Amino acid sequence: MHYVPTMSLLPEELLDVGARCGALLRERGETVAVAEGSGGGLVSAALLAVPGASAYYLGGSVIYTRNALDGMLTGPVERPRKLRGASEPWATHLARATRVHLRATWGIGEGGATGPSGNPYGDPPGHAWVAVSGPTEAAENILTGDDDRLANMVAFSTAALLLLEAELEKAPHPD
Repeated sequence: MHYVPTMSLLPEELLDVGARCGALLRERGETVAVAEGSGGGLVSAALLAVPGASAYYLGGSVIYTRNALDGMLTGPVERPRKLRGASEPWATHLARATRVHLRATWGIGEGGATGPSGNPYGDPPGHAWVAVSGPTEAAENILTGDDDRLANMVAFSTAALLLLEAELEKAPHPD
């Protein structure tokens, strides 16, 4: 058996917004599912870091390639033709598809170019789209102007959760 010292590996801002989203979801009696790409699981980690996350977190996947999309989120949500990664339609489709597949109230989708170089579509490092689908929908383009891969992963994940928080706060409260 190995003992490893514990410490928080996630930035405080990411953990804080994850906790706020968790509290809002729990208070509303709603659930969330996540399909993230360049965040690499950080959106899910921030939501799961909250004790009692099983009350609102239904699951997540890292959809880093089209193969992952084909294998994990093909089915009841029609995929837009000529869907291109790291775009608004990509992030929105991920949010919708994961929400439907996991029967969640809310879905989060994210995809971008973390760096140090851009992606095959010509997007620069530090470019991402995040989307939320549920009782309301929204998408947002993120541009950090940075080629630091890890910093962008955190920035994209934080932005996705901030978008969820904003949509939770403005959506009509379920009765």
